[in-house]
Amino acid sequence: MIGKGRQTRDGIRIYDTSDFAGMHTAGALAARILDEVAKMVIPGQTTAAIDAAIEAKVDEAGAKSATIGYRGYEHASCISVNHVVCHGIPGDKKLKDGDILNIDVTVIVDGWYGDTSRMYVAGKLPRKAERLIQVTHDSLMLGIEAVKPGNTFGDIGNAIQSYVESQRMSVVRDFCGHGLGRVFHAPPNVLHYGRPGTGARLEEGMFFTIEPMVNLGRPETKVLADDWTAVTRDKSLSAQFEHSIGVTSDGCEIFTKSPTGKFHPTYS
Repeated sequence: MIGKGRQTRDGIRIYDTSDFAGMHTAGALAARILDEVAKMVIPGQTTAAIDAAIEAKVDEAGAKSATIGYRGYEHASCISVNHVVCHGIPGDKKLKDGDILNIDVTVIVDGWYGDTSRMYVAGKLPRKAERLIQVTHDSLMLGIEAVKPGNTFGDIGNAIQSYVESQRMSVVRDFCGHGLGRVFHAPPNVLHYGRPGTGARLEEGMFFTIEPMVNLGRPETKVLADDWTAVTRDKSLSAQFEHSIGVTSDGCEIFTKSPTGKFHPTYS
């Protein structure tokens, strides 16, 4: 028993040990759906068709989409192509050879939220995009390595930022990870940059996402007139990977691991 229902001084909920099972179930479904739509990411495909397949898979599993109806959003996924940083709206524009895209899915299973995103490529992966995707993936994993009781959220952000900037890329500041569990978004805000030893201290039983967005160019973004789609101001390519995790007594558990090892687009 960790301390069911307790909150820290920062308003972060501490979940019970038994709650990890529900998060694993929700996270596994979200990850499986992202595995299954990988074959659809090809030149000539529309992001609307991919989203429709995702919605159907959520329904088939007897789950709910957390994004349909969320603040007026109408889709079961966000699909962000090339210089779209996040919250890209699925549509009828066809993917081109060499396009890279992030697909972000959140499902609700028995009241638990499973939230994850990963990168895909339509056709042949361009060299500069390949390096961006690898750096972004590795930055996420470095952030996850920093998760253990006693460390701080600043330690997570610093692990990500210092690595990304050493690769001459930039970390987006305008969006962050978040707490989740039986709600979609909750404290804390998980920044992907920061100074070691700063921010709230990690405790066993915290659930949150880490989801760094990395740009080949500068970090600045802007939101388009649809009030959702965020793009890089300099039109540089952007990439993102996201896992939902829970803090354990000696580290963390990843709730959204790919069942077939396809979390990275070049892994199979």
